[in-house]
Amino acid sequence: CINKSGDTELFLVEGNSAGGSAKTARNVYTQAIYPMRGKPLNTHGKELADIIKNTEIKDILTILGCGIGEKFNIKNLRYDKIIIMADADTDGQHINCLLTTLFLYHLPELIQAGKVYCAVPPLYKVTKGKDAHYIYNPADLDKFKGYEVSRYKGLGEMTSEQLWESTMDPDTRELIQLTTEDLEEVIELYDIIMGNSPAKRKTFIMQHA
Repeated sequence: CINKSGDTELFLVEGNSAGGSAKTARNVYTQAIYPMRGKPLNTHGKELADIIKNTEIKDILTILGCGIGEKFNIKNLRYDKIIIMADADTDGQHINCLLTTLFLYHLPELIQAGKVYCAVPPLYKVTKGKDAHYIYNPADLDKFKGYEVSRYKGLGEMTSEQLWESTMDPDTRELIQLTTEDLEEVIELYDIIMGNSPAKRKTFIMQHA
């Protein structure tokens, strides 16, 4: 398993089970794994002094190596890519939002520099004999009539080989790079969806349902 780009990558992985498979699957020369022990802290509206008391956030900051706040220096960042790897379900999407909140409010320079990504795990694997494909969009199932369909409920259900092929191999995976041309606009959106006002969230959902 060779990362042809040579980029070093840190995977922030949902759950110990998936974290164990990811450690086995990874390219040990270029990929590091941090298994999260649950949902990370929602850092929206919290002061730096408060968030660094959280063990998981403190671990992530230590691993990144670039500091935070007045001590931030992107030159000290240890990885070329930071990849959030969570399940393809509502809990996984919530974890994506929680970690994105951390980067947006406390490490925005990493977003602006294009260092932060979300992995795209498959929803299904279809097989017919030796022919096999990973499916990331349910609509694509129609293209594989007569194939046996396996549904993945989470990253922890995959073997290390499946996790590598579908989600971690730079040659075959899909990544979403978290970028924006207007950081302030994105932060205003996160003020609504991650903030403390249920009324604002409800109004936003009703308007965009």
